[in-house]
Amino acid sequence: MRHVIALDVGGTGMKAALVGADGTLLHEDRRATGRERGPDAVIAAILDFAADLRAHGTERFGEPAVAAGVAVPGIVDETRGIAAYAANLGWRDVPLRDLLTTRLDCPVALGHDVRTGGLAEGRVGAGRGADRFLFVALGTGIAGAIGVDGRVEAGAHGFAGEIGHIVVRPGGTPCPCGQHGCLERFASAAAVSEAWAAACGDPEADAADCAKAVTSGEPNAVRIWQGAVDALADGLVTALTLLDPRTLIIGGGLAEAGETLFTPLRDAVRRRVTFQKLPAIVPAALGDTAGCLGAGLLAWDLLGTTDGADTTGSTEAADSTEAADGTATTDGMEVTP
Repeated sequence: MRHVIALDVGGTGMKAALVGADGTLLHEDRRATGRERGPDAVIAAILDFAADLRAHGTERFGEPAVAAGVAVPGIVDETRGIAAYAANLGWRDVPLRDLLTTRLDCPVALGHDVRTGGLAEGRVGAGRGADRFLFVALGTGIAGAIGVDGRVEAGAHGFAGEIGHIVVRPGGTPCPCGQHGCLERFASAAAVSEAWAAACGDPEADAADCAKAVTSGEPNAVRIWQGAVDALADGLVTALTLLDPRTLIIGGGLAEAGETLFTPLRDAVRRRVTFQKLPAIVPAALGDTAGCLGAGLLAWDLLGTTDGADTTGSTEAADSTEAADGTATTDGMEVTP
């Protein structure tokens, strides 16, 4: 059975799958990155994991994977296949695509983790059917993926979608990027966690705890949450003014607050738009599987076809149906929004 390897590398863990030509997840696995042992150990762990996945596919399906897709964090040169920099993994200028190609003996696609997750959300998740979308992940930082006709735009230098570094509060909190007042210093899950921990006096408190306190009306929680929502709305309106997306998909840790986030956020964005067209603002549908699913799409795209359908730039490549219970099946892959 023809299949590809999909691998999503995070700061502490890796998620992987073998993906069939119809989008079916044939096998799933997880491992630690081993980053505590240094960047060389992380690279070795990635290569070993990929090789083990290839061996499993060969044994189970009678043939090795025909391609592989790998999503990694940090700065990624997707054209050259270089993992340029990742602070949480400690590497610089790693020729990861070439290393994996040699180890696996098949073509390999390397992608940025958020853009790869955005690709999956756009094709088979919350943005399915939208010709233009913006995916924004609210996690430790804030990053985005700009989707156009089934593809995600990386930009001329691989930096497209860095919405977290739009300055929304000039002269505000310093950001490690060198600017002051960046969006992610006010509206990321990490920023909300830090502010709430300081306000409630519990260093272990996080953004999820803040969201719970908001629902109970705790004044400090409401103040912190509204500040984050206002900053996020300012950044999103800048983005939608530039990009005019049809759908705005919000994911990451902060989005897990559900309507505690989405109801005030939709209102805040609506109040700020003037001539701009208001996009649909929806939660991400794929959760922490988005990166792995996107890596699988990258791999199949390398081959030019998925089950005989062109995937080079059309959202129609993923033929989807929706059941009465709201569960979507896309190219054989079941997704529950």
